[in-house]
Amino acid sequence: MPSQTYFLVSLPNSISPSGNKDDALTALRSAVQTDNGTTFPFAIPNLKVGTLDALVQQADDLSKLENGCRGVVEKIQDSLRGLLEGDEEKLQEQKVVNDKPVETYLQSFQWNKVKYRADKPMPELADMLQKEVSALDNDVRAKYNQYNQVKTSLAQLQRSTTGNLSQKSLTSIVNPDTILKPNDSEYLDQHIVAIPNTIVKDFLKSYESISPMVVPRSAQLIAKDDEFQLWTVTVFKKHSAEFLHKCREHRWTPREIKFEQGGKAAEEAEQRRLEKEERKVWGEALRLGRTGYSDAVMAWVHVLALRVFVETVLRYGLPLDYVCGVVKTDAKRGKKAKAALEARFSDLGGNAMSRDKKGRAMKDDQATQQEMAGLGGGDQGYEPFVFFEFEMI
Repeated sequence: MPSQTYFLVSLPNSISPSGNKDDALTALRSAVQTDNGTTFPFAIPNLKVGTLDALVQQADDLSKLENGCRGVVEKIQDSLRGLLEGDEEKLQEQKVVNDKPVETYLQSFQWNKVKYRADKPMPELADMLQKEVSALDNDVRAKYNQYNQVKTSLAQLQRSTTGNLSQKSLTSIVNPDTILKPNDSEYLDQHIVAIPNTIVKDFLKSYESISPMVVPRSAQLIAKDDEFQLWTVTVFKKHSAEFLHKCREHRWTPREIKFEQGGKAAEEAEQRRLEKEERKVWGEALRLGRTGYSDAVMAWVHVLALRVFVETVLRYGLPLDYVCGVVKTDAKRGKKAKAALEARFSDLGGNAMSRDKKGRAMKDDQATQQEMAGLGGGDQGYEPFVFFEFEMI
């Protein structure tokens, strides 16, 4: 599913002759043809305004915070995608805000005055949002990692019951009563080695001489399949490590068997336990990811609202008399929608916007854009009005 593009646009109410906020929103809507986008009101409360220097700093800090919020939303989405094994249709079902589509939340956005009180200083609101998003990131990642650990343990156990004799569990293949256990002898070890069928003859010719003190004629065949044969070899303990090292050099695979009570039954019980645990943690991770995505998107949009508010104060000054709207579009139609906005409201840029002989706004040269970006919103260049573009992925 392609990303959805949105514009957040703030304009002074003076764009309408009446200076009325509703009329200004109508003027904003009329600037973007419905073929190129749909405009909805975006209500931002009157927040506490500090000094000009503080606002300029906050504009920079909020830009970094917004990038961090977007990154957390992306990471949570990736976790959900992993849980759903890349099924994009199911992923879209989980990417909701308060159990509704993201676009519904944006189109009816209301500042959460209970959670983020408008009478709090701007830095305090930003700090609160930063801590919330960081906690969401940590919680979702921790649960997703837990799921991956359980899934990996289960996969390893499942692999141990399949495959060839060089890989699979020996619990159901080797009778522990026929093997010399580590504590059965003070001097001797009995090792199990998986030998490829193609080099069994070489093994039988050379195993007695690859290291010192291998018991002669101690090799015994205990199992075989289409690829490997399983042999036991008895070695004096003080040369066991050297023998195993030499086995690996010869492409013989040393195998270990765990002498546990219960044997095959215990192994099957452990697999059932891990299967149950995987389903449980998967459900927990999915629920936490869904909730985390919802909360992270809400926090992100509140940070965007803070950016618009700060930029509006810096651009239009006090007292505040502006209208803000969110324009829903897409990457293809977005260029036309933005061009229409720039053409309609180019006069707001004053001398900052170059014009052609007919008075139409022209794109500024690079030096001018860089200079004007210093007013704030420098991560997106300069427009004659407050403008932020973002994508909901």
